Amino acid sequence: MPLRPIFYDTETTGVRSDKDRIIEIAAFDPLLNRSFEKLVNPGCPIPAEATAIHHITDEMVANSPSFNQIGQEFIEFCEGEVVLIAHNNDGFDMHFLRNEFSRHSLLMPSWNFLDSLKWARRYRPDLPRHTLQFLREIYQIAENNAHRALDDVIVLHQVFSYMTDDLNIEMIFKLLNKPREIHHMPFGKHQGVPLKDVPRDYIKWLAGSGAFDKAENAELKGCFEKLGYI
Repeated sequence: MPLRPIFYDTETTGVRSDKDRIIEIAAFDPLLNRSFEKLVNPGCPIPAEATAIHHITDEMVANSPSFNQIGQEFIEFCEGEVVLIAHNNDGFDMHFLRNEFSRHSLLMPSWNFLDSLKWARRYRPDLPRHTLQFLREIYQIAENNAHRALDDVIVLHQVFSYMTDDLNIEMIFKLLNKPREIHHMPFGKHQGVPLKDVPRDYIKWLAGSGAFDKAENAELKGCFEKLGYI
């Protein structure tokens, strides 16, 4: 049976999944045409810098359930053979989900996950940026309430549909897992420069900064290793 895609997004108290908390989670199931949107009481104050981004305040979540209840409801929403798709899933949302499930002693189902940011970086290397809002503009999708979970999820579904066209989920997984040869620097001040011409001191700086430790840069690291630059 084909995997059923569910697009999801989280809003949080910060960017550290080991210490910050989910304060909103939303999802959209396009095949069943239903959505999920819940505010979550994190049990701690929401920093002002986080509120400035998603506009969720302590007062808004004060009477909301904790993740212990919301997690159970999210499991029910995502029943069946599904794949959860988020923009920067591998670097953000998936880690927050796993930590919240663990923190509340909930058993997280063995969901499949897919990162739409990883897909965009691989198959739209012509673009200077791959943020969800930039992709929304590229595909001429109407502006929404950016950084609120459900609004971002609806946009993500539209963007992902444009990016993948008629490919099924199984083929998308196959293409994402296919080793890739990178010939030009994909980001940074040397973006577009052939890898063989990227200054060695810049490559050394990237290595020292931890850039090559990120999952999304594993293929780039491998290409530099083949060139003997690392």
